[in-house]
Parts: sequence; structure tokens; C-alpha cells
Amino acid sequence: MSEPKPTPARGAPAATDTETEPKRQRRIQSIEVGMRVLDVLTEAGQALPLKEVAQRAAMPPGKAHPYLVSFMNVGLVKQHPLTGLYELGPKALQLGLAALEQLDPLTEASGEAAQLAADSGLSVALVVRGNLGPTVVRLDEPRYPLHMNLRVGTVMSMLGTVTGRVFSAFLPDAMVRAMVAGEHERVIGARTPTGPSQPPGGVAWLDSPEIRQALADIRALGVGSGVGLPLPGVNTLSAPVFDGDGTMVLAISIIGPHGVFDPDPHGPIAALLRATAARVSERLGSRLNRNRD
Repeated sequence: MSEPKPTPARGAPAATDTETEPKRQRRIQSIEVGMRVLDVLTEAGQALPLKEVAQRAAMPPGKAHPYLVSFMNVGLVKQHPLTGLYELGPKALQLGLAALEQLDPLTEASGEAAQLAADSGLSVALVVRGNLGPTVVRLDEPRYPLHMNLRVGTVMSMLGTVTGRVFSAFLPDAMVRAMVAGEHERVIGARTPTGPSQPPGGVAWLDSPEIRQALADIRALGVGSGVGLPLPGVNTLSAPVFDGDGTMVLAISIIGPHGVFDPDPHGPIAALLRATAARVSERLGSRLNRNRD
């Protein structure tokens, strides 16, 4: 004979199955719907008539118009007095600038780098422009060992490494020339033998047909690739990350042993890298990457 179930105390609420489930956060649906209107104006990059705003937001004009009026009242949207076209207002600019000021490129990229390393099984480095050149500031170790001394703090050659060439391709020319010249002077001053990661000709090498073509290819593909760079037996893919001003702020590089890692710029690993760099760039406010493959 089974024991009777205990009776809840008088006045106590009856237990339900949902009590053990995580509580869902409350949502305001009208705000989410209104964001479709703001997204349209953000993506358009130009002023639009009401009919087109509604069409792109997938709602009738009569529904889109009250949202536009409300957004105008708080400064998120403005309407041209002569044409009647709608565009983002001053409050939207203030919000965007405030958000950008709070962004840290390394923070935004770190999680993506870790995921990229897990997905590819290869070494992923985040590289920023340091005082001495492109400098590794984060390294997610690979499943496959690398036969090279790569660690946080490693400075990469501007022209002798794929990562450095990505910086050379997208940084301002005057800055690149100064960095290449400074690197060459340090190499000569240290009397270090010339190697694949140490450019033999400084700025003269930068002006060579070989390097000019290599940098043009990187700009066209949105990614740099190299077999045996920076060292024989090591392959590299590297992609730039841009901020809201279109300035390159860091590079994401995948590095792996030859025979295991194919650095084909049109291959699946390159596509994964480009998508990762594009997501980070978008979070930093960049619109340049949206037209890249």
C-alpha cells in the first residue's frame, strides 16, 4: 500500500513543474519590433521614405509610422523638413559613439580567437601594432605542436611574416615605411643574420614588385596566406580586424605545421578566419568588412 502524498500547508502555493525551470526574462515586444525600423535606417546608410522603411522592416506603413514618430521624439530618428525622408538622428550618433568608446578590440576578439582555435585545432594568435612592430598579445595553443618559438610578446617582422604583411597591407603607407625602416635598423644594429623573418632590404624590399604584389593580393582577398612563413614547415593565415573608423586595430592569425594545415586563401580555414575577423570588426563598429568575402 503506497504512502499518501503530503498535503501542502494551508495557504501555501501549490508547487508546479515550472518552479524548477529557469525564469525567463521579461521582454517588451514593441521595443523589439521597433528595432527593426532602426535596423533598416542603420543598414541603409541614407535617408529613406516611409514606404521603403516599412517595406524593408516587413511591416505596413501604418505600423512603421508610429515607431518613427516615437523615435523622432527622443532623437533617435530625424525627418528631413523638405523631402520628408527619415534617417538616424543625433541621439543615435551619441549612443553609437558611447558604445564605441567602451569597446576594447582585444576583449571583443579574445572569445572569438578561443573558439577559432577550438574549431580549427590550430594555433590562433591575436596580434596588435606595438612599438617594435606587430606583437602577439594572446595565443591559443593548438592541438598540433608548432616547431617554432611563438609566445605572447613575440614581435613579428612587417614583411618577413604573413601577419606583418597584413599590417603592411592595411596600415597607412607612411606608418608602414617608418615601421619597416625601424625594424631594418634594429636588425642591422644587432648584426642579426638575415632570415625569412628579417627583411634584407628594409624599405627597398617594401618597394619591390614581389612585396607590392603580395600586399595587393592581401587587400583583394581580405586575408594573407603563406607556406613556410615565418619559418620552413610552418604555414600561416592572417586576417585584419577594423574599428569604426576603418582603421586596422589587430590581426587574427592561424598558424600550423605544413602537411596538417593548408593555408589556401580560398579554403575552408580561410573562410572561417575571414568570418571570425568580420564578426569582431562588426562589433567594433566597422562597416568595411561587409563587402568582403
